[in-house]
Order: sequence, then structure tokens, then C-alpha cells
Amino acid sequence: MSGWDEGAVFYSDQAQFPRGGGDPDQSSLTNHTALRKFKEFIRGFNGDKGDFPYRESLVHNPEHLTVAMEDLDAFDAVLSDKIRKSPADYLPLFETAAAEVLASIRSKVEGDMGQMEEPVTGEVQILLSSKENCVSMRSIGAEFMSKLVKIAGIVIAASRVKAKATYVTLMCKNCKSIRIVPCRPGLGGAIVPRSCDHVPQPGEEPCPVDPWIVAPDKSKYVDLQTLKLQENPEDVPTGELPRNVLLSVDRHLVQTIVPGTRLTVMGIYSVYQASAAQKSSVGVKQPYIRVVGLEQTRETNSTGPSTFTLDEELEFKEFAQRPDAYVKICSMIAPSIYGHVDVKKALACLLFGGSKKRLPDGVRLRGDIHVLLLGDPSTAKSQFLKFVEKTAPIAVYTSGKGSSAAGLTASVIRDSSSREFYLEGGAMVLADGGVVCIDEFDKMRPEDRVAIHEAMEQQTISIAKAGITTVLNSRTSVLAAANPPSGRYDDLKTAQENIDLQTTILSRFDLIFIVKDIRMYEQDKRIASHIIKVHASGAAASKSTDVTEGENWLKRYIEYCRLTCQPRLSEKASEMLQNKYVEIRQKMRQQAHETGKSAAVPITVRQLEAIIRLSESLAKMRLTLVATQEHVEEAFRLFNVSTMDAARSGINEHLNLTPEMANEIKQAESQIKRRMGIGSHMSERRLIDQLTRMGMNESIVRRALLIMHQRDEVEYKRERHVIVRKA
Repeated sequence: MSGWDEGAVFYSDQAQFPRGGGDPDQSSLTNHTALRKFKEFIRGFNGDKGDFPYRESLVHNPEHLTVAMEDLDAFDAVLSDKIRKSPADYLPLFETAAAEVLASIRSKVEGDMGQMEEPVTGEVQILLSSKENCVSMRSIGAEFMSKLVKIAGIVIAASRVKAKATYVTLMCKNCKSIRIVPCRPGLGGAIVPRSCDHVPQPGEEPCPVDPWIVAPDKSKYVDLQTLKLQENPEDVPTGELPRNVLLSVDRHLVQTIVPGTRLTVMGIYSVYQASAAQKSSVGVKQPYIRVVGLEQTRETNSTGPSTFTLDEELEFKEFAQRPDAYVKICSMIAPSIYGHVDVKKALACLLFGGSKKRLPDGVRLRGDIHVLLLGDPSTAKSQFLKFVEKTAPIAVYTSGKGSSAAGLTASVIRDSSSREFYLEGGAMVLADGGVVCIDEFDKMRPEDRVAIHEAMEQQTISIAKAGITTVLNSRTSVLAAANPPSGRYDDLKTAQENIDLQTTILSRFDLIFIVKDIRMYEQDKRIASHIIKVHASGAAASKSTDVTEGENWLKRYIEYCRLTCQPRLSEKASEMLQNKYVEIRQKMRQQAHETGKSAAVPITVRQLEAIIRLSESLAKMRLTLVATQEHVEEAFRLFNVSTMDAARSGINEHLNLTPEMANEIKQAESQIKRRMGIGSHMSERRLIDQLTRMGMNESIVRRALLIMHQRDEVEYKRERHVIVRKA
């Protein structure tokens, strides 16, 4: 208790004295009065319903108590101001007050001998929460030192739990006297005195300098864990690396957070001495945040629990009632891209998403829709991806060649100071509850592509590396763009050769669009005039702000729909779905029977689930709780123009061969075999050039190569540029 020897007049602060009577400095709050006020607050704060929320919460949960700063403001503004300005001094008082109140509330318990005893109360941890806005991680500087700050971010790493001493017991080597030294909270250490204050007796050896030995088994400990908090991806300025900050959590907050979680943190901004190597620069310290309260934000939104004003909600509901709501939303998606109407509709479905389901036996069914755009260069695939990245509430954009399996899922990293391993979440974990856009999907190494399989269907990422075995959530939609292996979509080849991806990954995509660059006079003219208009009006558009407003409105609407609406299928729609699915399977079986080959894009139960998800997301756009038959019909139409079309595409080389053509192909085959011995290799271009000089048609030569490839007589190397003869 400070202030007793300051020569001021003190009095007992009781009811008969008017407030501020003998206190020399009215604004100064002594520790004793602060403790008393904290006790009053816990005991007597009235909630909105006229109850005593903190007193009851303390009885039900005696270990920790969450206090809202707004309540403290309403009770005593001076007190809450002190907690904001110097939390390190006043929070321990608050915790002591809570422990004392708990002891007084508890009834006596019967002891071992039968007599009534006071119950033993442990420490109570006070957690603070507040509704104020978060401070940006980049703006936290020296002026926030030792003050309360509130920041938001995403946890990218969590360390193991360590034991942190609160009181260290020291023993003198010489005289065996014992001393208890308090430890600074957070990552600070204890200050050990240099000398022993024992007065030596005559003839006794005096205690040397630095005589103290720590007795670890007699010290008191609490749990401590460090987390790494990174800025939310949407708050990072373009072209900058995201910042991260160290958090230390203790006692009941330990092990409540896994990497990939979005948090809003209340904490004390403080410093610690980083390592022994930096002892020379005494003044330079590393900052960290000592957490005194945290809340996990909702999956769908990063800035805390989503708040929509009443006007916004009314506007959204009004918009959803409009008959042209679906068309309007689709027109808002990538308005600068001409055509591709169905792709835009599919992207609208992807942004809104279906409904997640938890079955009674604990199985989770995903509600996220995955879309693959496959096709020629310059068909605006990457532009679609960039648009979705801007519009989705949470989005991460990566390119196939530049990302590895660990970068997409999670990597195990060794901590530089403690030399232990910890997990750092990759793109799929960071985009939990949002969209991952992967460009150049076909350029990824196959072993990296396999890493996405689990994330796409089971919505989790399991890891067993370096002694860490864990499962991380990645409830994301995947939007991928890929080129066919030869660069362009080649109509002479079968669908299998154009879509050079494995069946396992193709069946996980709900919609597969083949985007072709068709050369048609009218269409080319329209596209050209559209592009010229975009470029011409680009300068004017950059000055106006309605484009960004439209984007923001769409973002808010998507957020609102995802938060409030979880549609289910109606009975009639379910029946219709069942019949249609059986019909599609029948058709695919027939096609396989006729051509003797299975389809490039398999139609499995996953595709049935895809249609269900599409119907739900179409219902979600209209904020209706039941997906009706018309939603199912539109979902089927989308499925037909995308995945079914992809499954049927390519040539049927068995059907349209005339006898003359078959003869020419045979000749071409014999010429190829004459030019290439078994095991030799040759550039495809050179071979075709040689045969065309002999007067053969190029398409015939290509078809002959194709048939030989199917019979496994030749094989392609180096991205199909080189042919190797096998048999």
C-alpha cells in the first residue's frame, strides 16, 4: 500500500464523511480504495436484467471471470481509466478482490474433524473484453507501452506449454536462510538480489556475493504459452509482408487456441529481453503482448462478430425479394469481363456456398463449392480469380508453380530461441471459412497437388511431422484455373488428354468449366469493342467510387447471407434430384459402353452432393430457407453446361473414321515406325514436318500418333514436345 509515509492526513473512508473530504489529491486512487471499489463492482454491479452477473458468474465458475470494460466504465470511470492506462498495477488488485469476494460468498464447508471451516479459494483469473475498435498492428508503437491494447489477427503458430514461476524460492548457500522473490508476469524474469542480508555472528563466515540458489520444487508456477499472431490477410497493404506479433497467454487461456484461428485480443503491450546474445544493447527490447482476454471471431468474418445495421438488414431482405435478384448478383460478378455468363453464375454460387451439416454420428458434410476453370490462354481465367479474391470475405491467392505442399497446408518450423518445433498454417488453413484461389493448377507438382485432396473433401488437414501429430481445420472453397497440357484446348484430342488431371482430384470439383477461345467473327467484334470501351473509360472510372461501393455492397451481402441463412432441400426437390441423378448415371454408362472407354470426368455420388450444394447456394442468394424445384433445375442446368459438357467433350475417334482415313492413318503409322527405332526419341514438331513434306495431312499424322499413344506404342516426354517409341 503506497502513500502511508507521504505526510498527508488519512481517514477511514466511511459513509459519514463526504467524498473527497480529507484526500489531498482527489484523482489519486490508492491501492486500498481501488481494491474496495473492485470488490463493490463484483458484488454489486447490476446487469440489464436487474441481476448480479459477475457475482453469479463467480459462483458458477470460480476459476476465471470475464469482465466487460463497458460495465466497468458505467460503474466507475476513474477505475476503468486506471486499468486502461496502467493495467499491470491494477489487474492484480482486481484478481485479489475477486478471490476475496469469492471467499466471502462461499458457505463454510465441513472439515475432516467435523467442524465447520472456511473453504479454500484459489486464485481467480480476470479476463477483460471490450466492444471498442481494434488497433492496427502496424500502428502500435512506443506510446502504447504498458497500456491496454486491442488487436485482431490470425494465429499462425502456437508453442508448447511451459511452466512459469510466479514466486521463486531462493536459499543462501552459506547460511541456508530462505527468501521468496516475486516474478514479473508475462515473459519477464525474477530479479535476484546480489547479497544476503543475514548478519554474521562473531567467528561466522560472512555470506559471499551472489549467494542465492533457486529451489525449484518450493517455487510456485503457472502455465504459459506463446502464440504468434499475424495480421488478417485483408488488412495487409498491397505488396507488403504481413506483420506478426508475439502473444503470451497464461493459466486458463493456455491451449484454447489452435493455429488458423481468428482472434480479437485484449492485452498489455510490454517488452522482454530477447536473448543472451543481445545483452550488450541493454536499452533495446523486443515487444510482445501479454493477453488479458481473447475472443475467437466467427468463421465468416474477421472483424469480430458481424454487426449489420437495421437499415442494411432491411435493404438486404428487400433486395432478396426482388424477382431478378439472382440475375443482378451475377451481373455484379466481374462486370469488366465480357460474356462467360455461366462461369459468373458458378462463381456466385461459390461465393455464397451451400449449407454445412453435422450428422448425429459426428460426420461433417461440407457446404463449400469447388470450381475448376480449364481452358485456353487469354480467356480471363486469372481475372476471375483476382475478382473472387477481392470480393470474398476471406480469400488467399496462390499460384501453382510457386506453392509447395507445405505452403498450402501447414509447415513445421523450429523456433530460433527455444529450438523446439511448432506448426505454422499455410494458405488452406489461413483461408478457413473463405476461398483459396489457385492459379496455374496444372503446373503444380503432382505430389503437392495430393496435399489438397483431404482439404477439399474432409475439410481438415492432418499432419504428422517432427513429433507433431495434429488436425487443422480448412473449411475453404477452392477455385482453380488450369491450362490443358499442350497450352491450348485441342479438339482433335480426347477429353482425357486435354484434361491432364487425375480422376481423384477431378471428382472433388463440383463444377468443371472448359473455357474455349472460339474464333467467331461476330463474337470477336463484340469482345474487341467491349475491351476497347473498358480501356477508354478506365481513366474516368478510376476517379468515380461507385465501383468500389458496389463491390463492398456485394461483400456485405455475401457475409450477411452466409451468416443468417442455412437452406435445406424441400421434399419435391429431393425426389426430382434422385431421378435426375439416376438418369445421368444411366447416360454415362451407355456412353462408356458405346465408346468402350470411361468418361474423362467421372460422375459419382460427389457430383450428386455438388448439385445439392448448388441448389442450397441458389436458395441462399434469395435468403429463402428451403431450396425448391426451380433452384434444383438451375443447379442441374449449371452442372450440365460445365461438368457434363467436359465429360462429353473431345473426339470419338472410333465413330467418324472413313475407310480412306483409316488407310491413311495406317500409312502414317508405318512411316513413323520406319523413322523411329524402338527406344529412340524425336521432337514431335520435326517428325510432323518430315511427314507433311511427303504430302501427308498434319491432322492425320497427329491422329496416328494419338492412336499409337493409346496403344502404348509411343510416349510423350517434356510437356509433349518429345516422342519416345516404346514398342
